[in-house]
Amino acid sequence: MRALIIAAIVLHACTAQAEGIDDAWAGTFWGESPEAVQRHFGARGFALPEPIDFGDSYAPLVMRDVLVGDYPMIAYYQFDKTTRGLKRIQLERPRHMVNAGAFRGVYLALDADFGVPAVSCGVLPGPTTAFQGSAEYVWNRGGTVIRAIFRDTTLEAWGGCYSPACGLTAQLLVRISPPAEDKGMCAPLPTPAQLRAPR
Repeated sequence: MRALIIAAIVLHACTAQAEGIDDAWAGTFWGESPEAVQRHFGARGFALPEPIDFGDSYAPLVMRDVLVGDYPMIAYYQFDKTTRGLKRIQLERPRHMVNAGAFRGVYLALDADFGVPAVSCGVLPGPTTAFQGSAEYVWNRGGTVIRAIFRDTTLEAWGGCYSPACGLTAQLLVRISPPAEDKGMCAPLPTPAQLRAPR
């Protein structure tokens, strides 16, 4: 079902292109209703035929072609299941379009807009993580937490390449949340020296 919804988003050609990450949340307010967000974005907001379930929230509305570093992403407006208020905004690059260039472009755009991340962390790939590595970068700006998440499921991730210079593949997300939903913390990525240290 989710694949059909995503296909509908990609094929939806009537939505105007959103210019940058600020455009995905400017004028919205945490806790506002899906109807209010839809009114705000007008024709740019695409109401889904069926909301996407995100566990603690649901996304009945998306905006496609949000440019972050010249790379189009889809913005999912996630609403709390109990209050029906806007809980977070998640931008995601379609997985078949995630590559090292997109990773670098999105990271550098966020770095240009928000400066050096307050926190960077990640998980090295290995047997306990099904050989999936991840890297996260967190910015705190004006009462808003911006978290960029890069996940990799390729064997080349075993080399531990997590800097913006090399990139990851498989999944690229940017989450915009109020501090009540995201404390802006995460566990730091171990250094090579820590990995070699005896236990």
